[in-house]
Formats: sequence, structure tokens, C-alpha cells
Amino acid sequence: MFKRFISYYRSHEKMLVLDMLAALLISVIGMVYPIVTNNMLNEYIPNKMYSTIVVAGIVVLLLYIVRMLLRYFVQYYGHIIGVKMQSQMRKDLFAHLQKLPYRFYDNNETGRIMTRITSDLFEVCELAHHGPENLLISSVMIILSFSYLVTIDWILTLIIFACVPILVVVTMHYRKAMKNAFDDRRKSNATINASVESSVTGIRVTKAYTNASREVEKFAKGDEEFVDASRRAYDAMAKFHSSTSFITDIFNVFILIAGGLFLYSGRISFGDYSTFIVSVNLFINPVNTLIGFMEQFQNGVSGFRRFVEIMDEEPECDAPDARELTNVRGEIEFKNVTYAYDPTKEVLHNIDLKLEKGRKLALVGPSGGGKTTLCHLLPNFYQLEDGNGSISIDGADIRTLTLDSVRRNIGIVQQDVFLFVGTIRENILYGKPDATDEEVYEAAKRANIHDYIMTLEKGYDTEIGERGIKLSGGQKQRLSIARVFLKDPAILILDEATSALDNTTEVLIQQALDELCKGRTTLVVAHRLSTIRNADEIAVVMDGRITERGTHDELIAKDGVYKKLYALQFRENDLIE
Repeated sequence: MFKRFISYYRSHEKMLVLDMLAALLISVIGMVYPIVTNNMLNEYIPNKMYSTIVVAGIVVLLLYIVRMLLRYFVQYYGHIIGVKMQSQMRKDLFAHLQKLPYRFYDNNETGRIMTRITSDLFEVCELAHHGPENLLISSVMIILSFSYLVTIDWILTLIIFACVPILVVVTMHYRKAMKNAFDDRRKSNATINASVESSVTGIRVTKAYTNASREVEKFAKGDEEFVDASRRAYDAMAKFHSSTSFITDIFNVFILIAGGLFLYSGRISFGDYSTFIVSVNLFINPVNTLIGFMEQFQNGVSGFRRFVEIMDEEPECDAPDARELTNVRGEIEFKNVTYAYDPTKEVLHNIDLKLEKGRKLALVGPSGGGKTTLCHLLPNFYQLEDGNGSISIDGADIRTLTLDSVRRNIGIVQQDVFLFVGTIRENILYGKPDATDEEVYEAAKRANIHDYIMTLEKGYDTEIGERGIKLSGGQKQRLSIARVFLKDPAILILDEATSALDNTTEVLIQQALDELCKGRTTLVVAHRLSTIRNADEIAVVMDGRITERGTHDELIAKDGVYKKLYALQFRENDLIE
């Protein structure tokens, strides 16, 4: 994991070197003051070297001005390096998320994913900036100050340095506790974000069911977990800081007692003693910096570990010799297809289906029978394991084709329409980003939505709100159909596209869908059986198996499951038609 973190510095090597050089100079300049102080007390003042005193003071002032500029450089450009690294990690993570399969999103809540991209990576940014600087400045200052203190009195220096091993032991003791506590805190923070995202997205349902108090209780529970995790994290941090601060305070006690005794015995002069008191802070301060850095280090490491967890998720990938699907006719065949989301329970069992070019196949049956799973398998959203059958388009197994080329040639209209924040034009263009305005207008006309759009003040540039909240269900559905018209795929999947609409709206949508289906191979999942009476073939799917197949009239004549399903929706005289 350390190598992966370091790799993000590679594109900023030159700036990092300058940043570290500036940090090094800051450390070196910091050693000037105790040296000048020692010369002042032991030489310049006793010998009344007034001009030298003034010159030495001016030199120190000039060096402090240089150090101020260096600190600005380190603070500004160091943070810029951290932000750019954070940006690169965020881009890598977001790009990786686009490649992850459906299965990942089935098992991970949106709010938790957002936490990885935002707050977790912010902590990584802070570590990326402060980590190298703190380590370099503090290490150099400790070495230089220790070396200088030895020149004043090596025994007194060793007495103070004897506290360092104790400090190391205490630090290592509390490090693990801090790590675990901060990891738990991040997880609980992700839980809160997931709860907020879910609640805000479903706020209209909450109000409709007057369940605000229930949502508050759910949020409060997650918040209590966060508070408890924070309590444990801060408890570990407080024990860590109080213990280490106590040990560093002991440094001053040793200096006070041992230095006083050495001065009393004549081993050191008053000037050396005064210089030692000034200089020892140059040793203690960087030690305290390193101690304080442990908290930031644990935060950053926890954030980067959570970043790596997602980056290590296996992405969707093409077969090594995958080829492009071109000149698509639209012939589809499922051969002996078996599939299970959970290895212990199969959803589909030995499915065999064949659909010729331009034909329409309707899938009907009870909910949970496997209809939508069949639709998800065709675009390779979920991949078949070897030995579980095959799905082919134009005779080519989709596992031997590139994912993009397969999905480019399949259009999907679902019951639950997803529209992006933005304008009507932007959402239609999602089907073909480089389309002309004329193509967009034509797609909207064919989807029976153009006339409505033209009644809006801003027309196609009207903002539709989050998930298209400013539009009705039928308007959102027609926008999604326009998007597919613009994409112009050879294969079409309609997954209960009209089941959530009222009868009047359904007529408009069905007209658009009928137009969309012309000349395309179409797989339809239908809840309202009236919409698929004209399908070329109907397959009844129950418990993952195809139990009946045929045209509407043939299935009615069989007097089986399909007829019973149909009878539930229509009166007896409808069956005679």
C-alpha cells in the first residue's frame, strides 16, 4: 500500500524536491538562533562587541525573513501538491467506479461510496502534504539540535535523550488503538452519509407516509454510532497525547535539575546553560510535531486504505481476444442459460430462447421469476460463468465481444427512469453526445415529447431537477424513449416501461414504444399483458424456467398459466376478442 501511495508523488517530483529543500532550509535556519545566543552570552556581550551584536541581530532578522518566504512556499505549494494528488486519486477512483460491475453497486450504498471520494480523500490530501514535510523538518531538527546540544555538554544531552525510547514505546502502544478507533469512526461516518443520501432521495415518500419521526430515529441511531466511535477515537487520541506530552514535560524537569546541578558544580557556564535551555526546545518541538503527526498519519492511512479497497475491486473487463460487435442484425439466442446472484440459489434454470432479427419477444410471469435478470444478462451487466450456458448476438457469444460494442447496440427503457441533473437537451443527448440539434428534435418528436418541450419557457434548455423531479412520470418516460431513439440501437429491451403509468399516459407512451420497436429486435418484460398481445412470441417465465411459449392466441388456447394471468387483468369477454 505504501508503494501505491508514493506512486502519486511521481508527477509532482520536481515540486516535491523544491518543497523538501525549502523544508530543509527552514530546519537549518532554525539552528541559527541558539548558536548566535551562545556566542552572544559567552563572547559578544562579555567582550563588549557591540557592532558584532548588531550585525548578528540583523543577520538573524534577514534569515528569519528568508524563513518566512520559505514557509509560505512550503505551505502553499505543499498543499497544492496534496490537492493535486487528491484530485488524481479522486479521478482514478471515479473512473474505476465507472468500470465496476452491477454486482458492486448491489452491495454498496451510494452514501458510503461518496464518503470514500470526499472526506476520506481529504485526509489523504492532508497526509500527502504534511507527511513528508513533518518527517523531514522534524528529523533534521532533531539531528541538528541533538548534535549541537552534544557540543555544549554531552552528558546533559544524553540524560535528556534517555526519555526518547520511553516516548517511542508509548507511541507504539497507542498507535494500534488509534488506528482501530479511527477506522471505526470512518465507517460510522460513511453510515451517516448513506443514511442522509437515502433519506433525502426518498423525502417525498417519507412525507407521503408521515414517517419523518422514523427517519429521524434511523438517523439518530447512525449518529449515535458515530458519536460512540468518535468517543473511542478521541479517548485513544487523548491517552496518546497526554502520555506523550507528560514525557516531553519530563525533558524540562531533567534540564532544570541536571542543568542546575551542572551549573552549580561549574561544569557548564551560565551562557551554556541559557543556550541549552533555548536549544533543547529545538529538540523537543520536533519531537512533539512527530507525536502530533501520528493522529494525522492514522487519519490519512485509514482514508487511503478505504480508497485502495475500492480500487482493488475487480472491474469489468473484456476477454483478452474480444472483438467489436459491428453491422448488427439483431439475432439473439440464449442457450441453456443458468444464473445465480447467490451461489446457493439459482435465478434462471436452463433457459433456451431464440429471437430472429426485427422480432419481438415478450416475457411475462410473476415477479421474481427471472424476467429482469434475462434482460440484464443480454448487455452483460452480469456475466455468465463458464459452463452455465451462453448468450449470443448474431451468432457470437457476448463474452467474446467487447462490452462497449455490445451495449452500444442495445437500447434500454426501464420502468424506473433515471434522468441526470441538467437540461432536457443534455438528457436526450446522453443517447448520442455528438448528435446535432436536428437529431435531438427528431428523437423528441418520435417519442411524443417535442410538443410539450416547446411549451416550456426555455424549451430544450429547461432544467429538470434532480432525477427529473420537475417532470411527470410520463414526461420522464418519454424523455428516456427519446434518448433511445437518438441512440438508434439494433436491439431494444423494454423492462416494464409502462407499468407505472396511468391509462391515458400509457397510450401516448405505447405509441412511442411501438414506433421505437419498428425494425428492431425487441425483448419486452410486460406487466400489462395488453401491451404485448401483438408480440411475435410470448414466453411465460416462472421460478427461473420457461413454462410456456407461443403467440397470444396460442397461449390463450393452451388454457395454461398465461391465460390465468390474462384473466386476472381482463374480463371474460376480453378473452374472446
